[in-house]
Amino acid sequence: MLACESLLLQSHLHLLPLLFFFFLIDMAATFIAFVFLLVLALCLETIEVHAFSASGWTKGHATFYGGGDASGTMALSTALFNDGASCGECFRIICDYQTDSRWCLKGKSVTITATNFCPPNFDLPNNDGGWCNPPLQHFDMAQPAWEQIAIYRGGIVPVLFQRVPCNKQGGVRFTVNGRSYFELVLISNVAGCGSIQSASIKGSNTGWITMSRNWGANWQSNSYLNGQSLSFRITTTDGETRVFPNIAPSNWQFGQTFTSSVQF
Repeated sequence: MLACESLLLQSHLHLLPLLFFFFLIDMAATFIAFVFLLVLALCLETIEVHAFSASGWTKGHATFYGGGDASGTMALSTALFNDGASCGECFRIICDYQTDSRWCLKGKSVTITATNFCPPNFDLPNNDGGWCNPPLQHFDMAQPAWEQIAIYRGGIVPVLFQRVPCNKQGGVRFTVNGRSYFELVLISNVAGCGSIQSASIKGSNTGWITMSRNWGANWQSNSYLNGQSLSFRITTTDGETRVFPNIAPSNWQFGQTFTSSVQF
């Protein structure tokens, strides 16, 4: 009996290396799977989903300028314009019905984009014509937008406003103005936070060139980029960066607008 068991054991000894090999493969696969899951868990823990969110409500005033154009745009007072850094930001505005029920439309709101500056008038008092004087937070709205929240004859009304994410159709747009050695680029239709912190331009024969803010959403470069395709790198005021490669072809001309397929 013992002899039979001994013979049986000896007959399977040649399988031990093969069994050990499969054991190592199984252990390696288990280890790799463990490492993969560990790395995935760490990545998921450290990835931050970033999206611009609405601010709280603030009190201000609003009036309007005539005409039916640019209904989705407005000018900001000095306190809101921030030397042009606020250009492109979006605001939801409601007329403060509790404060002025005569001229406000109850429960109505409008969302518009800041595109211009309402200059102060220091010859007039802040409460009588000098509505854009600092430190007042004032919106000078296009008439069609104004009439969504207030009655035309009201003239000027108290409002509540909040900054909100900008929802845009299509990609970011680049309008190249200026002249040789002076590229003045209007960057518009920016979604998300809407406003730009920094911009760079790159010709097909150059590296990245830092642009400076000329005014509002207009950024300038003092380089000679004629005959080169143009790329842009934009960082918004909430820290999001996008690269827009070869937006303008090498035969671009001053005055042209180029729409990208990239958005924030």
